[in-house]
Amino acid sequence: MLYEFLLLLGVWFIASFIFHLVFRDPTALYFKPLFQFYLLSVAGIYFIWFWTHGGRTLAMQTWKMRVVTVNGNKLSTRQAITRYLLAVIGITFFGFGIIWALFDRDRQFLHDRLAGTRIVKVEN
Repeated sequence: MLYEFLLLLGVWFIASFIFHLVFRDPTALYFKPLFQFYLLSVAGIYFIWFWTHGGRTLAMQTWKMRVVTVNGNKLSTRQAITRYLLAVIGITFFGFGIIWALFDRDRQFLHDRLAGTRIVKVEN
């Protein structure tokens, strides 16, 4: 997760630069909710695109993991969106969705369990 976060920081850096170019005074208080929604959306696009195009983010490629459906199939866009939104909710509540994996019989995150997805090891 740390490696994924570091990669996402780079994506957010570029996205923030673009946001600052578009809005001349993005530090104004009324821009804060828009900026937060924008960064959340950028992260969503990053994850959803990778999950639906090969099932692997850059960090997942490094760790030889792939996200698939419980049947082992490629994620649909709807499943990827559901997985992302559930992950955001699970992380927002004190990381409960991540901690869940410690107690789950299959060691699945809560968002994977609810979205009908799972993470598998791949050979290459």
